[in-house]
Amino acid sequence: MQAAAKKIMTNLEQIKGAVAAKMDSASFTSWIAPLEFDVCDGVLVLTAQNQFSADFIGSVHANVLSSVAAEFGLGLKIAVRGASVAAAPVANDNNVQSFAPARDVATSHDCAIDAFDAFVCCDDNAFVLSACKKLSTAAVPFSPLFIYGPAGCGKSLLADCIERAAAGRTIKMSGGQFVAEFARSLHDRTVFAFKDFCRNCDTFIMDDVQTLAGKRATCEEFAQLIVDLRAAGKNIVLTANAAPGNLNGFDRRMQSLLASGLVADVAAPNANVRRVMLMRAGVAADVADAIAARTAADGHLIGGVAMKIKTYADLMGQVVTLDIAQHLLADSLQKAKTPIAMVKQMCEKLAVSYDAVCGKGRSRAVVLARQMMMAVLKNATNMSLTEIGRVCGDRDHATVLYAINQIEKLKKSDLVLSAQIDQLIAEYK
Repeated sequence: MQAAAKKIMTNLEQIKGAVAAKMDSASFTSWIAPLEFDVCDGVLVLTAQNQFSADFIGSVHANVLSSVAAEFGLGLKIAVRGASVAAAPVANDNNVQSFAPARDVATSHDCAIDAFDAFVCCDDNAFVLSACKKLSTAAVPFSPLFIYGPAGCGKSLLADCIERAAAGRTIKMSGGQFVAEFARSLHDRTVFAFKDFCRNCDTFIMDDVQTLAGKRATCEEFAQLIVDLRAAGKNIVLTANAAPGNLNGFDRRMQSLLASGLVADVAAPNANVRRVMLMRAGVAADVADAIAARTAADGHLIGGVAMKIKTYADLMGQVVTLDIAQHLLADSLQKAKTPIAMVKQMCEKLAVSYDAVCGKGRSRAVVLARQMMMAVLKNATNMSLTEIGRVCGDRDHATVLYAINQIEKLKKSDLVLSAQIDQLIAEYK
């Protein structure tokens, strides 16, 4: 009797080993290892913790499991623990029945045709907007859609638009929420239920992926989540403040996974977009024209400016004229941009010293930054090559022309550099 039991146990271990050899370690650890293996009447019975896990394993890993079972002369059956019992199936091995997020992160909306009207689009953002609309209507082959750009460019707004327009069940959470919920599931011993909760959707959206940086266990769980959702044909939307290859605190495998779908940047709002945003908020056309030209390319700041004007008009009971707006927004409006002021601002954005750029510094970073500034000034202003050389350290026009030509060559091979320069040009025009 003991010998027979030992033989069955040995066979089950061999079957597990055969399955593990045909799958990647992360998928085996997350989905197959927690199953109960048994052999009954010539059938390999794999018992899952709940119905969702059983359905997912049956749809994604059934081929591998069936082939292994056939090698041992067995059939295959995927069952659910306690399915024949009246009580609800448990979510994990600790008899915790379900997982509920601390805050509402899962939503389900009817498809809204005009959901994307909230996003004011310019020519630079037509591509990413089209991708978002396509993803919201059906499953797409370019999942995950990775949207990146500076603060205030509209990444979160696009994610909200997708959430409102997407058909089926949608889960949207920030990177910080994902970290908190994953840590809570570990503490409450409901990690299997948390896995099921995140995977039981048609569209998964995570805002501010960069907040996961440096959190190794969370990143591993998130990476497996992306793999599983994509294998199940689900849509994934991710937003961050930088392109996948430029995210700090993520290993190369994670960066590669984030970039495995469609990576699209969102340009900061130009003057026309800022003007439309202000007018949509109820600002008079002449006031919007003047303010848009003197406001930073930041959607958050534009929203604050519009709110300040609207609140003033409501509280004071008078129309906000251009003179009132200029006085009211003195702390927000930018002063007229001089060439030297633009160079100093670009030095801050490119993390180089103004003295080094205008001096004789020849380090690679300084030279590249100086050439970028010359190219931006050429495209964003009406300055001559001689004038550009003067504000960049009294360089002659031949040096400026060489720098601009070098940047044009680099833009053809470095898409990140090209996007950065285009953004600076739009900001300083």
